[in-house]
Amino acid sequence: IFRSDRGDAEKIAEKTREYEDRFANPFVAASRGYIDEVIHPHSTRRRIALGLRKLRSKQLENPWKKHDNIPL
Repeated sequence: IFRSDRGDAEKIAEKTREYEDRFANPFVAASRGYIDEVIHPHSTRRRIALGLRKLRSKQLENPWKKHDNIPL
């Protein structure tokens, strides 16, 4: 917003809408590849429960080591 536009509420609202459309939108970030997926608020609980359900049966396996690394 330029100094000459500070008193004009209409221009301020227009610049605010332009900023929100360009930068405050998760779909823009998703289209550019910055994030993998946009999760909508109404499906957040279901997605978290699904992820935790998948992790419940996960088994961690450490690879077998022939020799240890001794501290020096």
